Amino acid sequence: MIQKAVVRSFGAAKTVTGSCHLLEVGNLKILVDCGMFQGHDEKKNYEDFGFNPADIDYLIVTHAHIDHIGRIPLLVKRGFRGKIISTEPTRHITRIMLLDAAKVMEEEYKVLYRKALRRGHPEDVRPPLYDEDDVYDAMEHFRITLDYHQPYEITDYLTVTFKNAGHILGSAYLEIKLKINGRWKKIIFSGDIGMKERLIIKPLEFSNNGQIIFTESTYGNRKHKSLKETIAEFRQAIEESFKDGGNIVIPTFALERAQEILYVLRHMYDRGELPKCKVFLDSPLAISATKIFLQFPEYFNEATRKMVQEGKNPFIFPYVHFTTTVEESKMINSIDTGAIILAGSGMCTGGRIKHHLKHNLWRPESSVIFVGYQAKGTLGRLIVDGAKTVKIYGEEIAVKSKIYTINGFSSHADQPVLMEWIGNFENKEIIYIVHGEPEAMEVFKEKLESKLSVKTHIVEKGEGIYIT
Repeated sequence: MIQKAVVRSFGAAKTVTGSCHLLEVGNLKILVDCGMFQGHDEKKNYEDFGFNPADIDYLIVTHAHIDHIGRIPLLVKRGFRGKIISTEPTRHITRIMLLDAAKVMEEEYKVLYRKALRRGHPEDVRPPLYDEDDVYDAMEHFRITLDYHQPYEITDYLTVTFKNAGHILGSAYLEIKLKINGRWKKIIFSGDIGMKERLIIKPLEFSNNGQIIFTESTYGNRKHKSLKETIAEFRQAIEESFKDGGNIVIPTFALERAQEILYVLRHMYDRGELPKCKVFLDSPLAISATKIFLQFPEYFNEATRKMVQEGKNPFIFPYVHFTTTVEESKMINSIDTGAIILAGSGMCTGGRIKHHLKHNLWRPESSVIFVGYQAKGTLGRLIVDGAKTVKIYGEEIAVKSKIYTINGFSSHADQPVLMEWIGNFENKEIIYIVHGEPEAMEVFKEKLESKLSVKTHIVEKGEGIYIT
């Protein structure tokens, strides 16, 4: 008889990246996510995991954002030989996301190495965490794909079931049914929770049974605008921008956000609201992700599935152009007016967006529309915060274009939705808070305790949480 289990978080503990949670039950070791640390925590990617990867029997992946999957190839490099469980869309998206991450790391390494070599200190530069071959090796371990509500019995005392998290295509939260001391308990791992209204995919699913809940808290201290308000704000920004001529530049995250913006533009086109223009999706990764979306219409919400059944592509209409090559991307910058340019990265830290900003940011007749969160220290954040000039590829660029910031497209649940999702669970014993900044966690903890009268705890990295 299993008498106790222990959970330890080796990432996304008092931070929003590096999601990695280890569940040990008897001799069985299950890892939930293995994400990359980002931003100020990037150096942690080179540290030990905090456990021996060779000891892990299963890795369960909640969804394919890089802060939940980004260290999987490293896990395999360091000895993991177990099985990876995911939904089918997550498996497909993981492949393109990890290959892109490997490519970006290799390119950054080459640049930094050349600079270090000129300084006479090449040893200062760490090699990439992994390369494309390591990604292909890691993908061989994706051996179990589950649909939502399809239980998978790992042992006679532990069963895993995915529920729709409504975050991105194929995203899930986990229900782990565990028999401990002769009694069954449900442990919930949220992954990232989405909103109740979604443009393309099915919205967040609510469950009513869960005793021990590990929840994200990214936006545990704020409320988003409604989707209706957000779309209206976006449409207004597009219409105003075209009145002055010039181009519209939209820094776009390749996964989910790019598809959502294309979806909104498609509907504007159908209703005759979109002026004649050229819409460029200038991101090979976003193009690949869009093609994967079209492979899984069964994950779409009712309205989007209806479009597909009527023979309409939710993301493509006569004005849209996919640009895959560098040469095609450069050609866009010869266009002075009437172009909507969607390019990455979403925070303007690299990629093709920087070239488009360089060619348009100084033009009063052009516009930049931000549709995603801009982290502190990024080029995007500098522009949003009102910088008069910014440096792009070593050149000082004046910020004279119109700047719009539209935040309501977030695929993360806000505080009210997180509260409702958690409140729906019956027989709650305790809530463990992970995946958030300390300030947001504290606000969310207070809200949970005051409104739901449930015991809560903010998880420390490596802390042993015992379940009996």
